[in-house]
Amino acid sequence: MSIYQELQQAVEDLEATLKAAGLWRVETPAPAAFASAQPFCVDTMSLPQWLRYVFIARLSSTIEEGGALPEKCEVAPAVSAFLQQEGARASDQLLVVQRVEHIDSLISGH
Repeated sequence: MSIYQELQQAVEDLEATLKAAGLWRVETPAPAAFASAQPFCVDTMSLPQWLRYVFIARLSSTIEEGGALPEKCEVAPAVSAFLQQEGARASDQLLVVQRVEHIDSLISGH
């Protein structure tokens, strides 16, 4: 299995987990929100918005195009902190963070 196939499956797994955790149905950010210079667009989007409309969207485009992957990816700690702060169910926290950790490791280890 190629890195792109593995990543595609990991992204699909993350999307399904976000849906199951109730974190997928978020408002579409305004176009200006995408111009943020802050990590994870913290000043213009919620983390679930960023995951759906930036992280997953960009990964999906890169996978489809066979484009260059980043050298490293460390998104899981931010996701974990957000979910803890928001008081998400422990089972949802665990599954979502595990899915993002898997994507982090695939990208950082390629």
